[in-house]
Amino acid sequence: MSMTMTTTTILSVLSILFLVSVSASNNPSLLHSLKVPSLSHLSSFQDDLSYSLYHTTCPDVEGLIYRKVKEWVNKDPTLAASLIRLHFHDCSVRGCDASILLDHNGSERSANASKSLRGFHLINDIKKALEKKCPKTVSCADILTTVARDATVLAGGPFWMIPFGRKDGRVSLANEAAMVPMGRETITNLIQFFQSKGLNVLDLVVLSGAHTIGRSTCESVQYRLYDYKGTKKPDPSIDPQYLNYLRRKCRWASENVYLDATTPKKFDTQYYQNLKKKMGLLSTDQLLYVDSRTRPIADALSFESSLFSNQFSVSMVKLANILDAKSQDNGEIRVNCNRVNY
Repeated sequence: MSMTMTTTTILSVLSILFLVSVSASNNPSLLHSLKVPSLSHLSSFQDDLSYSLYHTTCPDVEGLIYRKVKEWVNKDPTLAASLIRLHFHDCSVRGCDASILLDHNGSERSANASKSLRGFHLINDIKKALEKKCPKTVSCADILTTVARDATVLAGGPFWMIPFGRKDGRVSLANEAAMVPMGRETITNLIQFFQSKGLNVLDLVVLSGAHTIGRSTCESVQYRLYDYKGTKKPDPSIDPQYLNYLRRKCRWASENVYLDATTPKKFDTQYYQNLKKKMGLLSTDQLLYVDSRTRPIADALSFESSLFSNQFSVSMVKLANILDAKSQDNGEIRVNCNRVNY
């Protein structure tokens, strides 16, 4: 099959998904049907999520959260991408249970893989305000899920509806944080990881598009610039001009560099256009345009911003609905997001 036919086929599929997504944004019951497929370890707790959970117990909870996120993002626009990333890290380990927020020795938050995560102070600020308004009612997991949505909107991305009712987990282990993809995996590894969470290849490529905004530490990319796979040479898949740019930007591992060098502050499809030009920052970014399982999807998404925008909202709903049975069964509603209640 030629690449033209493949791209055409993928565009047709995405067009259907686009129509479903548009309908879903206006129909909560349809949106709810787009949740993560049931797996043995992803329990039926998803069925307990509700769009109206806080309507009477904590009115305007979403309004309060949005105003807080807007206040913080206005002060620091780079925070938007960090909040989306924080949500992804949380849902990737024990489901979306706010375990990433627990701050103690040996927690996910204390792990080396989590050292560049940001946004904890904002979550604490929101939680403090909600505890005054409606004590012991809104979980930290629901807060973080909503914050990621609002951060996306404030960055210029799509809006989607969120069902509530996630419990806060009581277990957080540093060694489990290493499960989260860090940018050096193979596409096969990434596909397997996403599938283990009830997500598919389309979700992988679409959610990677969050790299249309935000930054990465230079530490994560320096090996591609100087000694790729022990060759003492740069990664040959990097465009030469982009390589020079990165070498100038990343003289020190502690520096930061934009994931999208072209339109770093705009939520758009330029991320996928960059992959065509061999300008993917992380190895896993560029590999999306190399592997035959992901390239046609990345190619198709680059053509139409509305397809990316609407499918991004669908994939984020699926991500937010990843729930671990043990975390939910033994969960609670924390009074302080940084620690369990007792």
